[in-house]
Amino acid sequence: MSLQKRNKLNQLLKNWPSGTVYTTHWLVRHGIPRDLLMKYRQRGWVEAIGHGAVARSGDKVDWTGGLWAIQKQLDLDIHVGAKTALEMRGYAHFVPLGKGYLVYLFGPLNQKLPGWFKRYRWDVKLRHVMTNLFGDRSNLGLAQKDMGAYSVTISAPERAIMEVLHLVPHENSFEGAVQLMEGLTTLRPSVVQSLLEKCHSLKVRRLFMYLAEKCNLPWVGKLDMSKVEFGKGKRMIVKDGRFDPKYQITVAP
Repeated sequence: MSLQKRNKLNQLLKNWPSGTVYTTHWLVRHGIPRDLLMKYRQRGWVEAIGHGAVARSGDKVDWTGGLWAIQKQLDLDIHVGAKTALEMRGYAHFVPLGKGYLVYLFGPLNQKLPGWFKRYRWDVKLRHVMTNLFGDRSNLGLAQKDMGAYSVTISAPERAIMEVLHLVPHENSFEGAVQLMEGLTTLRPSVVQSLLEKCHSLKVRRLFMYLAEKCNLPWVGKLDMSKVEFGKGKRMIVKDGRFDPKYQITVAP
């Protein structure tokens, strides 16, 4: 191997965050051609985790290390959302661990997960929700979560709970949403306000405010409801439930 190629390899391995994936697309753009990458694999320095992605040999990678590559190298607007984001922030009553853990990822309607990420055995269940809940490429209510050697983009609690409500009642239960909302006593009113004004779902806006008032959360009084559009017409959240006349939704008795 030439000195120049060896220097490229040394630099790559030196700067490679532990536990992360690199995409061949990113590597080629940064001066490591596919034939050289193949030699790295043959020599046992890197190993493929699917078509288009590699990890350092012997390095233990999980789904967050793959998501890091999706966000930082492929520049896709896919983030950890809903209940998973709340669990990663310590807001959930119970944080599941081990195989089979359900991970919620959110992104715009026109962006799909790379095939290598979907097919790799991360030992978790992936649920990719494609929605324009806050508009395409909106970073409102997103934040960085430190994973040690790297960080990933996840929903802040204010956005995460609205993503939870987006999935009620088909994927998240009404009762579960109430339990999550009860613990959100420190949400930032300014962020909540911006998200409510930006949110494209009347159901989410109505249900969010209904639960926030039901739970007597301290930041509710700091919101300006005159700037939030709640629309007209009734919405059924819970079948055979109780009708709330203020927000025109049917909720659990």
